[in-house]
Amino acid sequence: MAVLSIWSLPGWGQISRHQADTVSLAKDILYKGVIQDAVRWTDNKGENLVIITETGIYPGKTKECDRCNNAELFAYHFSDSIGNTKHTWKVYDYVKNCPVDIIAGFIERTLQVTDLDGDGTGEVWLMYKTGCRGDIGPDIVKIIMYQGSQKYAMRGEETIKTPNGASFGGSYVFDNAFGNAPEVFRKFAKSMWTKHGIRTYE
Repeated sequence: MAVLSIWSLPGWGQISRHQADTVSLAKDILYKGVIQDAVRWTDNKGENLVIITETGIYPGKTKECDRCNNAELFAYHFSDSIGNTKHTWKVYDYVKNCPVDIIAGFIERTLQVTDLDGDGTGEVWLMYKTGCRGDIGPDIVKIIMYQGSQKYAMRGEETIKTPNGASFGGSYVFDNAFGNAPEVFRKFAKSMWTKHGIRTYE
């Protein structure tokens, strides 16, 4: 696998981070699926690694639906503050037993690490879509952010733009953690949503 690049939106708090070479991941890093992206960084918690993976679509045959499919996605955080790799948190989502089109994947170039509140602890941002649809209806969109062990979630539906210029969808809600967080976290999440939460039909 190739070395994977990391980016971040300009004008926001940054933290020292490195490209993660997935070929050289330690043998004690266990995960499911195929790695889509990865990042390493150092903050006041020590050394950190996040990888995001997807299973892709695979058969999910049941008695009720013999042509249904499944797909799963994962994000794993590992820390190495005392020389031993430790699995500290995991994000898991899925689409199961879908008879039409499955959407279950991380949005390209949205894995990033910031330090927006300047406290020296990296904030890890993930954004992905899930859906089971046979029409142009909006998929579910989620932004998950971790700062240390604290999870923040923004959930809603993507905005659909049609060829005639109409649009629909796009609603979202913040969970309680985001609601009680510094305003800069919500502003950054909204900027991600505006940039990546759109599907346009030509």
